[in-house]
Amino acid sequence: MNSEIIEKAKAWLSSTFDSATQNEVQKLIDANADELNESFYKNLEFGTGGMRGIMGVGTNRINKYTLGKNTQGLSNYLKEAFPGETPKVAIAYDCRNNSKELAQVVADVFSANDIKVFLFSDLRPTPELSFAVKHLDCHCGIVLTASHNPPEYNGYKVYWQDGGQLVPPQDSEIVAEIESLDYDAVNFSAKKEHITYIDKDVDQAFIEASLKNGSFAELDKHRDDVTIVFTPLHGTSVTIIPEVLEGAGYKNVHIVEEQRTPNGNFPTVKSPNPEEPEALKMALELAEEKNADIVIGTDPDCDRLGIAVRNNEGKLQLLNGNQTMVVMTDFLLDLYFSNNKPKGNEFIGSTIVSTPMMDVLAESYGVECKLGLTGFKWIAKMIKDHPNQNFIGGGEESFGYMVGDFVRDKDAVTATLLACEIVTKAKSEGASFFKKLQDLYVKHGFYKEDLTSLVKKGISGAEEIKQTMIDLRENPLTTINGEQVVQIDDYASSKSLKTTTGTSVDIDIPKSNVLIYHTDQGSRIAARPSGTEPKIKFYISVNDEAKSLEDLNSVEEKLDAKIAGIRKELGL
Repeated sequence: MNSEIIEKAKAWLSSTFDSATQNEVQKLIDANADELNESFYKNLEFGTGGMRGIMGVGTNRINKYTLGKNTQGLSNYLKEAFPGETPKVAIAYDCRNNSKELAQVVADVFSANDIKVFLFSDLRPTPELSFAVKHLDCHCGIVLTASHNPPEYNGYKVYWQDGGQLVPPQDSEIVAEIESLDYDAVNFSAKKEHITYIDKDVDQAFIEASLKNGSFAELDKHRDDVTIVFTPLHGTSVTIIPEVLEGAGYKNVHIVEEQRTPNGNFPTVKSPNPEEPEALKMALELAEEKNADIVIGTDPDCDRLGIAVRNNEGKLQLLNGNQTMVVMTDFLLDLYFSNNKPKGNEFIGSTIVSTPMMDVLAESYGVECKLGLTGFKWIAKMIKDHPNQNFIGGGEESFGYMVGDFVRDKDAVTATLLACEIVTKAKSEGASFFKKLQDLYVKHGFYKEDLTSLVKKGISGAEEIKQTMIDLRENPLTTINGEQVVQIDDYASSKSLKTTTGTSVDIDIPKSNVLIYHTDQGSRIAARPSGTEPKIKFYISVNDEAKSLEDLNSVEEKLDAKIAGIRKELGL
């Protein structure tokens, strides 16, 4: 056993830590070297979505002390950043085991540092927290969630004044402040007078904003014709989405009863992730029974949504995040330009690993498509950095979408409403959501994407991921599936290399451990280690022209074969 890790663990046997924690640590020292190693070999780090990890004792785990230290560091930073003000913080939490208790710990530490806290009295969706930060004029926000991760995980996401997650320079400055602290510097002695519990008033304001941005009066008389099946997957969305749909006028909404009640163990699914088809199995079964037009499932903290719609044969078909966001974005752009004269300052937002079709779509409307790194904090930053531009909507491939800028994070509440509105409008016109997608493929080209995530757990897994990225950089591929590599974008070095000429240009996006290969046939392959999970992800995008609706099946077969060839060559 590494002596450094032993010493690190023994520090947790002091009176700074409660007796239950000390006992757990002693057990690990005595009898579980592997778990001790995993619990203490590093400090939990902030990734694309804040800090996320397995619950338990140790510096590499989510517990009252790691969160307490974060909160103490954040408290110190808030006082430095806003001198002469009383900082205000909003806190929300999801359905996960221990989320409520950990949220109270976080509130207690803030209050101990004379910071005013607005703490939701019960679980709430993440987008409502983003909204609440601005609505309550807070300096900062926290949500306790591990999004769609397995039950043993929890997390801590930090939001800033604009309602978006931390971005430079605040992120690194706050991390530096946290890392400078010892655990005995954390003040857990709550001052209850600084804590205000919030619920219905903020709920109502959020619901009204969601309805304003995601529903459209011209569809009022058509909503009775649409049947919706919805599952919260045991998560927080059940607190808001049914009320939003009712407020818009949808009466035929069927909730999957077995998945209605919030439960951090997620008893009916292997993973509460709407990106995975299995998670929506029960919802799809109910939809067949009810002859539903659309199926919607949201993840535990309600920032992601997965949908299924009727295809041309009347069968329910699951859509991926790229497909959903393309249809949503086109709908919003078409609606905007139907009701407004373009000012030339409109833009949409997406990410460097999402479908290139977003760029093509933006160009067709004469608007800008801004691209950022993975994570909605970068789309929120676009809005903050360009106050004179009008943000229409934006999304990313991982099943997240944002309608307008009243929320500054993935918002599955308003996106759910928007998806239902698109179905309603299409049905009133004798079309469908699926047909809208197909029309876009014929108009702009058929873009198809594939995502492979390789799970590499623990210390050895982290080393394996690191080595994979080194190999891709030091021994770059020159051809992929018979296609010539013509460009390599390395976001770690901020350089884009034209392989045919050997020339490179700077990439004006913050540095990140992402590598993207482009081929002469328009294919794109990206490699990115996850910032929140022990995974390395490979994103493949291919495209081809489809001259008519009748061509789509044969074009898709070609694209599927191309993806299979790329996967085989990469060993995926």
